[in-house]
Amino acid sequence: MATNPMQQFSVHKIGPEIKIAGIDLSFTNASLFMVISAASIALFLFLGTKEKRIIPDKIQLISEMLYSFVAKMISDTAGSKAKPYFPFIFSLFMFVLLCNMIGMLPYAFTVTSHIIVTLILALFIFIAVTVIGFMKHGFKYLSIFVPSGVPKVLLPLITVIEIISYLSRPVSLSVRLFANMMAGHTMLKVFGGFVISLGILGGWLPLGFSVALTGLEILVAFLQAYVFAILTCIYLNDALNLHH
Repeated sequence: MATNPMQQFSVHKIGPEIKIAGIDLSFTNASLFMVISAASIALFLFLGTKEKRIIPDKIQLISEMLYSFVAKMISDTAGSKAKPYFPFIFSLFMFVLLCNMIGMLPYAFTVTSHIIVTLILALFIFIAVTVIGFMKHGFKYLSIFVPSGVPKVLLPLITVIEIISYLSRPVSLSVRLFANMMAGHTMLKVFGGFVISLGILGGWLPLGFSVALTGLEILVAFLQAYVFAILTCIYLNDALNLHH
């Protein structure tokens, strides 16, 4: 019998329970795979930048491609003023990408399939961008809620819509990543259950769907990391370059 497809998202403690001031700080499987993702990024970039060969090996080539990819994304989306924030956006992109990709491995845990993880990332980005906006422009940053060229009669309505749109950024950013990763992994588990239930004779069709869906999920894992990073660049561009 196929197991519950939602069971793969359950969080359980690893090791002793740790509580400080009533807050549970126990190490969990989610914590473990976040550490694995961060350590994998550090190791990969260390190996990719250790020797700096003129003719790069595969690891150095991939490292340079990822570096150039993110650098171009920042330049095209937020301009030259955003260059000082490259380390943060690159780290964010790599962390989300590795969490997504590692979650594709058998028996692995998909950290980004939990709304609390994606929401914390999105809230951090939202607060950081807002602080940067006020640091750069002061209270003039509030003009982002007042688009230029809008008729005065519509200005109150448009301003309210702009404020709601701005405040909903962390929600949309977090839900988009969480929903895509959870839905994809749930579908993989469901089709995998069909393969086991139908056996050798009837399981070929769901097996084919599972293989195709796995390829699609790998693409989605990359695309969602890209979307998360490029939306961060767009929000940063709004903070650095007021267009209103």
